[in-house]
Amino acid sequence: MTESNTKMLDRAHFEDEAQLDEMADNAKRATDFLKALAHEARLMILCYLVSGEKSVKELEDLLSLRQPTVSQQLARLRIEGFIDARRDGKMIYYSLADHRAKVMVEQIYEMFCKQDGKDKV
Repeated sequence: MTESNTKMLDRAHFEDEAQLDEMADNAKRATDFLKALAHEARLMILCYLVSGEKSVKELEDLLSLRQPTVSQQLARLRIEGFIDARRDGKMIYYSLADHRAKVMVEQIYEMFCKQDGKDKV
């Protein structure tokens, strides 16, 4: 965090209560966003969807999870607005809908899945 960002967060630099309220609202939105990501299966689904659209069956196979578990996590991600669904006959395909989720997954990959410029996976 830069010095100017730190100063911005200093309570003494807020001009009025509206700014504090806005910061609190933003913190709530950020917390909700992070809570939705803070589940191993949901995070893995998002990681797989970064590379492109996947069917429920593909996600089941990639995650080695049963269909009800995958569907439950997909439902949560849809409620949060992170993913979109597309039906093609009996198949349902999912894709990323929220650019913030893509950016966050890419950052998590950089932080936790790469080591010295090389992929850990």
